[in-house]
Amino acid sequence: MSERLRIAVFGAVQGVGFRPFVCRLARELSLTGTVLNATSGASIEVEGERTALDEFCRRLERDRPKACLILAREITRLEPAGYRSFEILSSDATAPRTTAILPDLAVCPECLAEIHDPHARRAGYAFTNCTNCGPRYSIICGIPYDRPNTAMATFVMCPDCRAEYDSVADRRFHAQPIACPRCGPRLSASMETVAGWLESGEIVALKGIGGFQLLCDARNAAAVRRLRERKHREEKPFAVMFPDLDAIARECLIGAAEEALLSGSAAPIVLLRARRSTAHLAPEVSMSSPFVGAVLPYSPLHALLFDRCRFPLVATSGNLSDEPIAVANDEAEARLKSIADRFLVHDRPILRPCDDSVARVQNGRELVIRRARGYAPLPVMVRRPLRRVLALGAHLKNTVAVAVGRQVFLSQHIGDLETAAAHQAFLRAIDDLRKLYEFDPEIVACDLHPDYASTRHAETFGLPIARVQHHMAHVAACAAENDIAEPYLGVAWDGTGYGTDGVIWGSEFFAVDQNHYERVAHLRPFRLPGGEGAIRDCRRTAFSLLHEAGFDLTASGIPEEQQRVLAAMLDRGINSPSATGMGRLLDAAASLAGIASHNAYEGQAPMRFEAAIAGDAADAYPAELPDRLLDWQPAIAALLRDRAAGADPGDIARRFHNTLVAWIVAVAKEVAIERVVLSGGVFQNAYLSEQAVARLTAEGFRPFTHQRVPPNDGGIALGQAVIAG
Repeated sequence: MSERLRIAVFGAVQGVGFRPFVCRLARELSLTGTVLNATSGASIEVEGERTALDEFCRRLERDRPKACLILAREITRLEPAGYRSFEILSSDATAPRTTAILPDLAVCPECLAEIHDPHARRAGYAFTNCTNCGPRYSIICGIPYDRPNTAMATFVMCPDCRAEYDSVADRRFHAQPIACPRCGPRLSASMETVAGWLESGEIVALKGIGGFQLLCDARNAAAVRRLRERKHREEKPFAVMFPDLDAIARECLIGAAEEALLSGSAAPIVLLRARRSTAHLAPEVSMSSPFVGAVLPYSPLHALLFDRCRFPLVATSGNLSDEPIAVANDEAEARLKSIADRFLVHDRPILRPCDDSVARVQNGRELVIRRARGYAPLPVMVRRPLRRVLALGAHLKNTVAVAVGRQVFLSQHIGDLETAAAHQAFLRAIDDLRKLYEFDPEIVACDLHPDYASTRHAETFGLPIARVQHHMAHVAACAAENDIAEPYLGVAWDGTGYGTDGVIWGSEFFAVDQNHYERVAHLRPFRLPGGEGAIRDCRRTAFSLLHEAGFDLTASGIPEEQQRVLAAMLDRGINSPSATGMGRLLDAAASLAGIASHNAYEGQAPMRFEAAIAGDAADAYPAELPDRLLDWQPAIAALLRDRAAGADPGDIARRFHNTLVAWIVAVAKEVAIERVVLSGGVFQNAYLSEQAVARLTAEGFRPFTHQRVPPNDGGIALGQAVIAG
């Protein structure tokens, strides 16, 4: 089957024979497409069979011209464009000039070997880097990207580093963060000392690349419990940094795609299915989650630490829950003193917070769930030039974006705008993007919700405001990332989003054409008794469904006294907003199936519901669609019958998920638009996404999912920029 790859290459690739090399390689492999110089490197579109495309990607890196320096690349899989040959195109002289600001890159094999070589000048040096790796985005304060505009400005290069920096033949030629033990940053403690702290069960606040991390021995249940208590993080899983891939494989199920993701230059946290019995991790690390967020040592500092402690470490953001990550030494000591027992700091400033990215493998390829270190601020290329839009994103999982021509630059993950500290981080990210790209917006885009902090901030600019409906932004982001031409059917499923009718939406189908969004289907509405309380307590939403349908209320698990209160709230419409959120329906189904009854963090119950799925049969509950209204009542009735008959919860979970897939296919058939775009946080569910893609494909549709931009609210800013632009 033919595919198209869009490969954005960042680095020194112009004037070194790179485009002729790409052209020869593509033609040798019988691939079609184009290559052209871009303002920050090169842009390649290559089309053909997947095996040939995979070989092209391997050889692009392996066989590139010696003078060519590829610092980063982003690959997006797209539908074929019908190229007939492979051609070198002239550069677009009319495109706006932008400077490529690279993300922070994981330590490269050469630098890793160097710090482990006892005879090397940088043996054991925690700040070793070269032009192929090391900090970028977190240390830059201005353009151009030269040492005076970085956090390294105060570190004067010694003669040996200066010689490397000035030598064209050296891999450190113009490596701005270059340093060595003689002239570079220094740590406050030795690796032996830090390893001793961790082995004795202490919690260590470590200053990393993009901010502080909190570390503790992931085998030590008491240490992990203390970290949970002090960080105020009751159940949300902790990420785990492992010494190497073998250590990960002992605890998790891992395939070739996961290995490649873990070992790549972005080095994100990768969600992996835990083995049935994890040999070394304390249960308190992942709590009830069936997944482990695994990450490899991505900096020389981490690699040197694991030389001394060969056991897995909890590696979580250096903050209290709901606060931004700490970056400065004094800030960290003030904010983290109630959490950490010890501090490992250094004297290289972090100019921009950048948390660890999170990804998983889904539909056989990378899916970024949190886009930060290793990815931000690389741009997303869109189909046509946009107005100069500043997009302020959503309230949860916030990112912001600026549109410059055909490029949309997404900020790093900022987080939920629930606190004053988070709001300050949001303002800083806006200022950062505007300064780094010398950007003055023509228009500001924000969410339709009037009470979001981001929406209120949009009103302070004195510019035209585009208020973009949340779910329209979701599908626009996925379509833009996948280079989809209209018309298409957009499916946006999440927990909550402000609808144009004042109802809390979250199961939306849009027929999209010429930037017009027609809502063509959604869930039958139901009420959320207690509003936010129902989001936390899934039994409340289950009770609401049972109450509306006239079913036995005892199946909700709500005590009888509370049932009367909730019933009165629903009957009178007191604090019981109407909703169509698919995430909320999954909450209720997970509760009624006896699998999960609460959300201690966003998406916890649906995640456990997905993990409980047993078998691969295609059986489903009734997926009725009267007047394009997804009627949940027959499916819930069938689920209750299964539960009463003692059916296995894994079978119930499978049947219910298959029902959701059946709804997607049924709507697609009724609307009859070939391209189907799937977006929203619910599509982080691998079973749902993969089954929907498979069923739609089998029915002759062309489904598209997210890849490098999160399907959750972290992608909203991209969709806002595209619609407003």
